[in-house]
Amino acid sequence: MTNNNLSIFEELESSVRSYVRSFPAVFTKAKGSKIWDADGKEYLDFFAGAGALNYGHNDPKMKEKLVEYIQNDGITHSLDKATEAKGEFLRTFNDVILKPRNMEYRVMFPGPTGTNTVESALKIARKVTGRTDVISFTRGFHGMTIGSLAVSGNSAKRAGAGIPLNNTVTMPYDNFVNEEDSLDYLERFLEDNGSGVAIPAAVILETVQGEGGLNTARVEWLRRVEEICRNWGIFLIIDDVQAGVGRTGTFFSFEEAGLKPDVICLSKSIGGFGLPLAITLIKPEYDKWSPGEHNGTFRGNNHAFITATESLSYWKDDSFEKSIQAKSKRITEFLNRIVEENPDIQGKVRGRGFMQGIASSVEGLSERVASEAFKRGVIMETSGGKDEVFKLFPALTMTDEELEQGFKIIEQSVDAALSVYKQAAD
Repeated sequence: MTNNNLSIFEELESSVRSYVRSFPAVFTKAKGSKIWDADGKEYLDFFAGAGALNYGHNDPKMKEKLVEYIQNDGITHSLDKATEAKGEFLRTFNDVILKPRNMEYRVMFPGPTGTNTVESALKIARKVTGRTDVISFTRGFHGMTIGSLAVSGNSAKRAGAGIPLNNTVTMPYDNFVNEEDSLDYLERFLEDNGSGVAIPAAVILETVQGEGGLNTARVEWLRRVEEICRNWGIFLIIDDVQAGVGRTGTFFSFEEAGLKPDVICLSKSIGGFGLPLAITLIKPEYDKWSPGEHNGTFRGNNHAFITATESLSYWKDDSFEKSIQAKSKRITEFLNRIVEENPDIQGKVRGRGFMQGIASSVEGLSERVASEAFKRGVIMETSGGKDEVFKLFPALTMTDEELEQGFKIIEQSVDAALSVYKQAAD
């Protein structure tokens, strides 16, 4: 295989592949917020592994720790046996993340992916409450295994299950229909014995719906969800797989709202380096598992423990968090300017922090913007049920200069996409 020849992938890899279709190049090297293809072309990464690379590619300190661990024959695979690497991660996570936020949780290692942590969260809620149903929200996305799909909203992905997805009830997310509070609707169902909705084991939600189109819940809406859960004895599960680990400006996406979830789901960037890792945080009084009741062969990824522990050094004081918030304002200002200066895109800025984008009412325009950006050296994706949002998802460590460079290319891409749209209209 030479240069950007994709024939081997077209010949041998399953047709389920998707990102290679959006980014048709053979990538060979990555560092920080840059990635290079086989022809030596440089790209700015505004995709960050769909949120798995919040600290960029090949962070030097994490790489050094990992290489040293491997060279010293550190344990790679351990299931849930006790290892020094796991113990150091648990200690550091508790000291750096949980204690300063007055949070007390047991840490469960359910398996290496986001859907693993969601499945374990649903299981423990059902086990503790003895109830079966779970309330989820429109446009939510929680993973690709059966339980996670059942609480996801995307109809195409749900259809891929091939079987009915049961024991879930979908309620409208904040501002799904209009400005009226959708939680009045939810409470009415809970109060009415004739509604057909039983008191659920749990409510599961994302504070910002990453795959669903960057829909963002208001603080007051989130607080009322928590109040409803407390009033009815319902588990509150926050899926922070994509929105967590600093993506929205604070380590957990719900910190501004002051929520105290019963269960928190983390994956993607919790491993720091892009290595597979997921954790489920469970309030101690609900940690009712029997030994081995939920398990998985790769729940002890020690390489990820090494890099995850090192990644937490970013959070030992508030300087990193402040830098994220300052840069987030620049992203918001840029997107607002694009919307104001280009009324033809019929756009609306969505999201918060380092997960923002523009939803365009013009069919296909957001996909065109992402395509034009790729041609110009920026990797970015779309989200939403109709791919109506072009999404800025850079590493939290991206420099100011790289952000500005990306802004210029994205602005050029919007202009190019609008030009194509106007030509087609004529």
